[in-house]
Amino acid sequence: MKKLSILFFTLIQFSIFAQKDPVVMTINDKKVTKSEFLQVYLKNNNDPKFDKASLDEYVQLFKNFKLKVAEAEALGYDTMPQLKRELEGYRKQLARPYLVDDEKNEALVREAYDRMQYEIDASHILVKVNENATPKDTLEAYQRIMALKKRIEQGEDFGEVAASKRGSEDPSAVQNKGNLGYFTAFQMVYPFESAAYNTPVGQIGGPVRTKYGYHLLKVHDKRPARGAITTAHIMVAVRDYSSAEERENAEQKILEIHQKLMEGEDFAKLARLYSDDTGSKQKGGKLPTFGTGTSQRMVPAFEDAAYALTEDNQFSEPFRTDFGFHIVKRLDYTPLNSFEEMEKSISSKVAKGDRGQQSQSSFIAKLKKENKFKDRSAKHLENLVAQIHDSSIIRGNWEGYYPKKNPWLFRYAKQKYDLHTFVDYLVANQKRLKRVNPHQFVLSNYSTWRDDIILAKEESTLEDKHPSFRNLLREYHDGVLLYEIMKNMVWDKSVQDTAGLQNFFLTNKENYRWPNRVHANVYTATSLEIAQQTKSLIESNDSLTMREVLAQINSDSQLNVAGKSDKFELGESFLIGKTLQEGLNPIFELEENFYIIEVLEFLPETYKKLREARGSAIQDYQNYLEIRWLEELRQKHKINVDNEVLYSISE
Repeated sequence: MKKLSILFFTLIQFSIFAQKDPVVMTINDKKVTKSEFLQVYLKNNNDPKFDKASLDEYVQLFKNFKLKVAEAEALGYDTMPQLKRELEGYRKQLARPYLVDDEKNEALVREAYDRMQYEIDASHILVKVNENATPKDTLEAYQRIMALKKRIEQGEDFGEVAASKRGSEDPSAVQNKGNLGYFTAFQMVYPFESAAYNTPVGQIGGPVRTKYGYHLLKVHDKRPARGAITTAHIMVAVRDYSSAEERENAEQKILEIHQKLMEGEDFAKLARLYSDDTGSKQKGGKLPTFGTGTSQRMVPAFEDAAYALTEDNQFSEPFRTDFGFHIVKRLDYTPLNSFEEMEKSISSKVAKGDRGQQSQSSFIAKLKKENKFKDRSAKHLENLVAQIHDSSIIRGNWEGYYPKKNPWLFRYAKQKYDLHTFVDYLVANQKRLKRVNPHQFVLSNYSTWRDDIILAKEESTLEDKHPSFRNLLREYHDGVLLYEIMKNMVWDKSVQDTAGLQNFFLTNKENYRWPNRVHANVYTATSLEIAQQTKSLIESNDSLTMREVLAQINSDSQLNVAGKSDKFELGESFLIGKTLQEGLNPIFELEENFYIIEVLEFLPETYKKLREARGSAIQDYQNYLEIRWLEELRQKHKINVDNEVLYSISE
């Protein structure tokens, strides 16, 4: 009776869920629920409408999509090893947001936003030690950092200690005495960031352990966030080893450029002509956005000059950094947005960064509590380590140790996980790790093995616990299969079937015609004066090639005139309304440019050759193949739509 009651209750629950999520479509024996259809419909419509006409139109596209997926499944695409690996990778990515502690995650997101309100100016001292270092090496590093801290507490200057022999192991400390400048959330590793934000101004913090080693830090200042800024710059390079004459010439050059800017010349043009920053000059000097909420930082002198600009398009006086002389122009400034505006981007950073591990650890702790986790591994792991008499386990050639008695190490969700299974894991995951002893190797791998099992078990239940995850996984599954079968049945076929493409092209040749065209040399000048010089040069010597004309006109600047020789359709924008004649035509102005057109030949309307229409012909042939293929699929696969459920989506 107890079993029957449970079965009856389960059937009732399933019936209630089925009523909440009815079937909108069936393809062969597979069902598409209302929630799955709605999720895809909303994702593919920026302005979704739920009237009958809109739903009818979209459901036809959806049917075609599902028919192709059904064919891919019928042909066994979902069993192909490479696609199975691809789908498993997507599943892992999609599962991540479901395998974190939401409460902890929200707290980390809020904490990050609160920290982004301020910027910290700090210095640090680093003593390096590997994350997986032996206890001996770890203790040695800790004792070194504490000895450095004691020197500071006894009155030595923090920066001098950082730069001293046997001081900080950060290579830059010799020059900057450990100073990191101003930073905000996400610009340092999380443990260091936390220590910096929790240390009062003027105080010493640490030691704090990160993946790099042990740090001491001193907080010099804490100021309100300055926001994110996008800039462009012109740089004249000067190095420490530059001679006095080179420095003087560079300073004179930047002053001359500044004078041109003051006279109204274009900043981007001057950057392209004169800037020594090869990474930005072709972009008119534009640099990546830096500041609050970004991962980009600039040297302090550059940041100070940029933030001193109060309006967009304002540029600075020349100033000096370690790289040379600069003029910076403000392009855009964004103060820190509200929490609601930034929550999504911060959440993404939290998930990808080292904060994400904290959220996952909290999630695992909750799972352990919910599933009556019990660990009794300590004694058995010590016995296992005692059997490893050499360093073979970290050289990658350990053969394992399997005692006759196989004790369980932990119990989770009523299932026990034993020592032999863990030893199999160790043997399979041996690595060549420097200065990591067997004890450390076994214990760290045990934590990873145990947590991976707990997460994998929870991941296996996601489809049942979260319909949204199930639908999203189905969407990725269908998308991967659709791409692969379309590639094989349509896209690749349209290119590889040369005879079929040729026949299709000839059958539909009326669709591939050249309109009336003109074969011409087109010169585009930046001013009327330069256009007149270009026209006069061509008239004075009609044997000059376009390259020779451009070389003469652009002898003092490559920006004077551009040239293009081609066959142009008369309907192209710059030719609309123009009456052309053979030879050189009058100069005309359009959108601040001046054009000189030399007509070489008028070309009448004619049929295109396949090589001339290949792109559009292949696209049309693909559409033709797809239409024929869909007709076959409609005959092969049975598909039904429940219109009553479909139209209820709007309810």
